[in-house]
Amino acid sequence: MTTQAPPHPRFSAVDSALADLDRGVEIWARTSLPARRLLLARVHALTALYAHDWVQAAAGIKGLPEDSPLTGEEWLAGPYTMLTGLATMIDSLRALQRGHSPVDGYRFGTAPGGRTTLRVLPQTGMDRLIMSGYSAEVWLPPGVSADQVRTQAGQEQRQAGREVGIGAVLGAGNVSSIPVLDALHELFAADRVALVKLNPVMDPLLGAFQAVLRPLIEHGVLRIVTGGAEVGHYLVHHPLVGHVHITGSAQTHDAIVFGTGPEGAARKQAGTPQLAKPISSELGGVSPAIVLPGRWSRADLRFQAENVVSQRLHNNGYNCVATQVVVISSDWAQKHQFLAELRRALNAAPRRKAYYPGSEQRVQAVLDTCPTSERLDHGRVLVGPLAAGSPEAEYVFDAEVFGPALAVVTLPGEGREFLSEAVTLANEKISGTLGACLIVDPATRRALGPQFENELARMRYGCIGVNVWIGLGYQIPAVPWGAFPGNELAEVGSGIGMVHNALFLQNPERSVIRGPFRPAPPRSLLGGELSFAPSRPPWFVNNRTAHLTGAALTSYAAKSSWDKLPRIVFSALKG
Repeated sequence: MTTQAPPHPRFSAVDSALADLDRGVEIWARTSLPARRLLLARVHALTALYAHDWVQAAAGIKGLPEDSPLTGEEWLAGPYTMLTGLATMIDSLRALQRGHSPVDGYRFGTAPGGRTTLRVLPQTGMDRLIMSGYSAEVWLPPGVSADQVRTQAGQEQRQAGREVGIGAVLGAGNVSSIPVLDALHELFAADRVALVKLNPVMDPLLGAFQAVLRPLIEHGVLRIVTGGAEVGHYLVHHPLVGHVHITGSAQTHDAIVFGTGPEGAARKQAGTPQLAKPISSELGGVSPAIVLPGRWSRADLRFQAENVVSQRLHNNGYNCVATQVVVISSDWAQKHQFLAELRRALNAAPRRKAYYPGSEQRVQAVLDTCPTSERLDHGRVLVGPLAAGSPEAEYVFDAEVFGPALAVVTLPGEGREFLSEAVTLANEKISGTLGACLIVDPATRRALGPQFENELARMRYGCIGVNVWIGLGYQIPAVPWGAFPGNELAEVGSGIGMVHNALFLQNPERSVIRGPFRPAPPRSLLGGELSFAPSRPPWFVNNRTAHLTGAALTSYAAKSSWDKLPRIVFSALKG
């Protein structure tokens, strides 16, 4: 137990919570793997019980009527993601308890540059059914073997009796599952007891979070507090806190690590942080979508425009991996058709509330800075097309808008030349390394041959989506979530470290998620055919039944049963 600091009268809730957790450090060190697994199972059951309350509170924050299809976002990025993450962690702890590796039963492969890959989707029969045509791999750094992955996964969890201290988690205000998933990562992957401070935007979810996480709270290893920036500052600098994790912006990270004003800038320049403890972070950035030119049908053009617009307008653009820059070829014969479909999809997407603080100001800054900006319906903005070297392009490459503004940037060339130049642009000019998307039709992909995979390997992003939004990676529990490795405190970019990581992998490099260029028309479920591919995935903002599909998938994640399948299927097919 650490020597406690004198209580501070303004922050008594933080002091009290940390005093409890100081005692909880020893409790957690004595908690065996079977006991930890049972705690997670209880949290899983309570997440299922309070899922509707959770979604109702989250929808209230965002001004969504309960029957709005947009509440599908709250189901899928809230209790559904929590339930699937818990289930995978439970399986990992069970494997460790039996003396096995969490990755036993997963398929290994290879990627360019001497990389080992681990396929994490599909893994079950239900994955193959519900996610027909989709796959996900975790890529390990060059030179790491499959045997090393098996041996190293869950190493910390095998070391019983370690006392590793208290972690402070500064939660985000945009996606409801972020603070609770980060808390689970602190406890079960990093092996630290955790104090979570909610972002004030998420305060209405406090009751749901306390209900869901009650087993961990009662066990003495988790506490949740509320408050603004002054509470966060007091918390991270408290002597009982040994580690800090933040989800937010690079500016907030730097204010915590180096301080604000001229003094903070000087500390950053000198590399002398005022925060004398380790910090991990997930900080977003500017996410690109690279559209490889090809010969597309009218339906292809419309679908991919909806794909890109959904990547931007999901959660009204308040996502750390919301696509902000679309890179297309200036030589593509169909560029004007694609731009017309983009404009149509932006205008046609459902109206929604600008609930996140500062949204209007950030969008207005785009309008003021970029003369080519076009104000569309419902407060949305389309910028460009811009030449890659223009001052306006430089602005959208660097400033994370965090709102409903989308920019189009052009590069010359087609085929291999365009792909190579676009990847170089993404790596060298666009701020952030959290995630990027490439959209490529099957014929173009075949023509590119091995170069396509080589260019994937060259991309410096923590999550790469091929024909699919990288936000899906956030919802796949075995996909580690974070920036591409290599950032440092003074140049933090999209952050340092990984969260989620329910397989407890050691130092993963990136994840690659692949989807169909355009899902096939729904197949009949009669005559023995069981697979289906909805024409519009449930994360698309114009999906008409996303709320029903999200609720059905959450019910299945709460308690799997094949008799729940028809509800999922028929809802998804109507989307």
